This record gives sequence, C-alpha cells and structure tokens, in this order.
Amino acid sequence: MANDTQFDAIVVGSGISGGWAAKELTEAGLKVLMLERGQDIPHQTGYVTEMKEPWDMPFRGSGDAEMWKREHPVQMLNRHFTEYTQNHFVNDAENPYATGAGTDFNWFRSYNLGGRSLTWGRQSYRWSDYDFGANKRDGHGTDWPIRYADIAPWYDKAEEFIGVAGATEGLEQLPDGKFLPAWPLNAVEQSARESIRSRWPERVLTVGRTANLTQPLGERGQCQARSICARGCSYGAYFSTQSSTLPAAQKTGNLTLVTDAVVERVDYDPVTNRVTGVRWIDRKDGSRSKAGARMVFLNAGSFNSVHLLLNSASEAMPRGLANASGVLGTHIMDHASTLSAIAIMPGFEDVTSYGNRPTGVVIPRFRNMDQPDGIGHTRGYSYQGGALQSGWTRGKREAGIGAEYKDSLRPPGPWRVVLVAFADCVPRTSNRLTLDPARTDPLGIPQLKIDFAFGAEELAALSQAKQDAAEMLTHAGGHVIMGFDRPGAGGSAIHEMGGARMGWDPATSVLNRWSQAHDVPNLFVTDGAQMSSSACQNPSLTYMALTARAADRAVGLLREGVI
Repeated sequence: MANDTQFDAIVVGSGISGGWAAKELTEAGLKVLMLERGQDIPHQTGYVTEMKEPWDMPFRGSGDAEMWKREHPVQMLNRHFTEYTQNHFVNDAENPYATGAGTDFNWFRSYNLGGRSLTWGRQSYRWSDYDFGANKRDGHGTDWPIRYADIAPWYDKAEEFIGVAGATEGLEQLPDGKFLPAWPLNAVEQSARESIRSRWPERVLTVGRTANLTQPLGERGQCQARSICARGCSYGAYFSTQSSTLPAAQKTGNLTLVTDAVVERVDYDPVTNRVTGVRWIDRKDGSRSKAGARMVFLNAGSFNSVHLLLNSASEAMPRGLANASGVLGTHIMDHASTLSAIAIMPGFEDVTSYGNRPTGVVIPRFRNMDQPDGIGHTRGYSYQGGALQSGWTRGKREAGIGAEYKDSLRPPGPWRVVLVAFADCVPRTSNRLTLDPARTDPLGIPQLKIDFAFGAEELAALSQAKQDAAEMLTHAGGHVIMGFDRPGAGGSAIHEMGGARMGWDPATSVLNRWSQAHDVPNLFVTDGAQMSSSACQNPSLTYMALTARAADRAVGLLREGVI
C-alpha cells in the first residue's frame, strides 16, 4: 500500500470491537482501512480443523506437548486452546511480554483476522447501573461518565444484529434484552433453579445468554449444537467478525482490509492537535508502511491498544499519546475467577440430555445490591457453570479393568453441577501497563510490561462465593465434593480491561463519555481499554454497544467538521 494513501478512518484491530467499528463506519459511507496484525482466516474456507475427527489429527486432538511448551507456554493454559484451535492463538515465543515482581498474569491472545471473536465464550450480558455506578458508590476508581440509559439503545442494536439467545428474567442487575429463543435448561438445572429460588428469591439460576443462533438470522444458519465453536463455524451460527460484521462492512465497498500488519505507532500533529494516521510493520517481510486518516479507532484489544498509545509517545506527548492525565496504562482489571463448587446430584439417574448445548447457566449477582452486605467487599460476583452428566471418559479417573468394567461405562454416569465465580475486580493504580525499557519483541517494538495483583476485595468476594455456592447446591440436593476460594492467575477469566479509562475529568481519565480521547479529538478507543470498572459479567456485548455508539458520534462530528 502506498505511503500516502488517505482514508476517512483507520480501525486498528479486527476482533469483536474492531469488526463493529468497521461495520458502523463503512455503513455510514466512510472509506475505512482496517489493519490486523495476524494472519487472514477467511470465513468457512479458513476453518481448517472445523470438520475433523480425532483420528484426522496428528495427535488425536491432544496436541504436540513439546511444541506447545516451546511455542505456546501461556496459550496452552487456556481452556479453549486445543490441537483443533491452536492456529487461532498467538505463538508466545514470537509475541513476548514482561511481568513485574509478584505478577502472575496469563495473557491469552488471538492475533488473526477476527481476533478473539473466533474463540470467545459468546456469553452476552448487559451491564446495569449497579455496574456503571459502582465506582461512584464505593469510591474506587473514577465515576463512569455514562449510565445504563445512555447505552441501552446500543445494546438493542448489538443484540439484534449478532443474535443473542436468552431468557427474560426481569432482573435490575442483569437487564433483559432483544433475545432469540433461549436454549433450554436440562432437568438437573431446572430442579436446581426451583430449589434455589424457593429458598432465596433474589438468586436466579438461568440459562447463559449466548451469541449462538437458535434460529436463522439473515444469511447465518442456526446453531447445530456441536459446541466446537472455537474451531470456527461455517454455518455462521455464532457471532464472529468473519460471520457478521466483516461481511456487512465489505458489502458497502468502503472497506480496505490489510492483514499481517503490526501497527507500531499512531502519528500525531501537535500543530493541529490531531492524529494523522498510523504506521505498521509487515509481519512477514519486515517492510514498513503508513496511511493517513481523518480519525483513528483503536480496537487492538485492551492491552494492545494501551501498548500502542504508550509507544506513540512524542516530544509533544512524552508520556504517551493522549496521556496528559498520566493515568494511561493504570487501573487495569480482570475478573477474579475460581471454581467455587462441584456437587454430585443424586436422584437424576433416569434422565439424560442430547446434543452439545453451546452455553451453560448463570446466576447473576445478588450481593451488595441496594445496601452493602458488610462481608468484606463492596462489589458483586456472579456464577457460570451448569449441570453435566458423566460419559464413558469417566473411566480415566476410576479404578477398573476388563469387559465388565468397560460395560459399566456404556450408560451415562452421575450428574454433577459446577459453579465458577466471576468477581468484580476493583480498579487500582498499582495494576498497570508500562513499556519495558530493556526488552523488545522480534520486530523491535518495546515489550509490554504487566504489573497486576488481586487484593483484599477480590479475595473476600471469592471466599463468600465459595460459601454461597456450597449452600445453594446443598439446598438443591447436591453433595459438594470440592470448591476453591483463591483466584486463578490474572488473565484467567480472559476479560482483561482498562488502561485508557473513561471519565468526566480529563485530569483523571483518558477518554470522555463517547470513547473519545480528551486530549486528541479525532482519536477513539472502543475496546476493553476504555472500561472504568469491570462489573462481574462478561464485557464483550458492552464493547460492541460502546463501539457502535462511538462510531455514530464520530461520524456526526466528522460531518460537522469538528474532526
């Protein structure tokens, strides 16, 4: 691409929010360049393992353990990382990052077209004013400059486009949305729902709200209940950039897509106080290119967008682009998560289920609602999990040998219920991203350094979550066999966010209420970096809604000549 190419907008990143930015901006008539640092994975033809059986795979689906240790020592810890999906995750050896003293953080990344939209868990939940008002209420972090009413119409837009299957429950802490028919609860989950609610009316077990189609939507087909989503889905039955936003953007004729383009900096003109474009390195041959634009959207992923802003420091902005406040890189978050309880559920030996439902269950937040519970933390936690019936593979964990033992494994085994807690992570200045002054990646870009630790709030929340989970499952007739109250390593929830937070005051935040940089009016950051708090539910739907809202604002400002 010629170095003097000019666009109306440049979108950096092609994942969940980047795809939305490209769709909204191109549909508004703008000429858009979308840059993706990873490989091209075309819809349908690029899903190379989608239809393969274990006997078609070199390691029968279990993967090359030695290669994983060498090239994917972090990614192999991700529950979605398998031999079938390994090409949807980064090579850690080629994409290093640094951690500070005492930091245990697993940064799970997908550098390819579509980003983590190919591998995400598809759980799609709205935030409420319990979430947007949390910082103001308890004094942690900075107040969000928006509330639920500001974003509700954009949640509508996102849900109607991506297709979210879910059940309406009328909960203030988890607002209902524009849903497709819900996936059904199984018999054990339905029984647990009724038992729990009879004892605690405020605790509602419901099916997970998921971006898997329960009926066709446009040109996308209905989910086949295979639950192999992270391989890629040729039916387009779950939301991904490839199945949804990218085709919409390409249909306009206004999109230019470049893959294998590692953006190294955003160019800034101190005279006009505007960003003027971006520069990138071709990942394959090392050549450098640049392009200009009237505005830039950063959607590279929470930490990558912050990394790019830090690396775009200049004489005019020595602490990083759009960092007059000095808070760029601070207050990063990830949900504190752990397996709170597993219980054996007797009495259901005569029932079973069929197919592989692509979602579990959720129990929305019920702690610290209108009044603090006084139990050591001020925020909330929710649970995800479900009821699972053991199959023949339970034999790997049981003693036995011979034909009689094998025959005993033919029928389904006992039912279990699993509840995993996701606790709100309090924003802290000490949890931050910086550039490592001594180490670079293979392209010569300074490595990102992560300093992160959970604190007393998260530990107290998970301790209470373990107690509550055991109490609920015992009341539902289960026999609890294990549970934990310590969080996994940072990054384990794969919900990293923050670092370029929204706020009212330019002195204490990076972005305004429109996801627009306080310091540079034609720069927008609409991925997870913009988040001022973490809530306890999955954030991706909120990224989509905020991106659509920011794009609408940006188009308006562009047409008015403000940017």
